[in-house]
Amino acid sequence: MPLYVFKHPEEEVVVEIIQKMEETHVFVDDEGTEWERVWDTPNTSVDTNQLDGSKESFMKYTENRKGTLGDLWDASRECSEKRIQRDGKDHVKEKFFKEYKEKNNVKHMKDNG
Repeated sequence: MPLYVFKHPEEEVVVEIIQKMEETHVFVDDEGTEWERVWDTPNTSVDTNQLDGSKESFMKYTENRKGTLGDLWDASRECSEKRIQRDGKDHVKEKFFKEYKEKNNVKHMKDNG
């Protein structure tokens, strides 16, 4: 349930009250004094880590995330697409395919080049 803040109308006293969202957000103390509601900015955070195709942005983007391996693959694919848009090719993917072929003496199944 949300936490609402009220300030005493005459004294410098503030209380935090848990109320349901559908309740009228009014607080009256035992003495019958109606306290003033304090409006403040909610605590929110916006994810500003954007993928630009670089290794640094990928590392920063995935650093503190909780998710599945599929989420990680999705972020990797998005980076690859951004590199293709920016550079006309994905040099990271090309390097991986080259090293795979050298190591295994066979092309990777997704290597179309």
